[in-house]
Amino acid sequence: MAIQFPSTAVGGERWARRAAAAQQDYLTGVQGASGKWQPAAKAGASNYATGVQAAVAAGSFGKGVDKAGDAKWLDRATKLGPSRFAGGVQVAQPAYEAGVSPLWTRVAALTLPARGPKGAAQNYQRPALVAQEFRKAAGK
Repeated sequence: MAIQFPSTAVGGERWARRAAAAQQDYLTGVQGASGKWQPAAKAGASNYATGVQAAVAAGSFGKGVDKAGDAKWLDRATKLGPSRFAGGVQVAQPAYEAGVSPLWTRVAALTLPARGPKGAAQNYQRPALVAQEFRKAAGK
């Protein structure tokens, strides 16, 4: 006897409806993992590295890009991206400020050489100094 499945439209609608209703379960699960996620994730670092290397060797990234194609990327980016972008930016603002503050402080303390005439070689020293300071601030 053949295995019976509902149509993909029925199955997809059922999946989307039930997944949307599980928002509180998701939140509860995330909150319950507090204090457990970091050590567990860190313990899996070697597995992550092994998996990434295996994916690199198999060319998985490129294959996935080819499988999705431009049409899927554009569809998801235009349907999901705009609604998630603004909220994500708002949530990330404090982390952004904390991240750029040390960089901006270091660069603000730089004394840049004087500008030369348009196209002068000395003008390229100015952004190079800023880039070097960014690299130092990043510990590189």
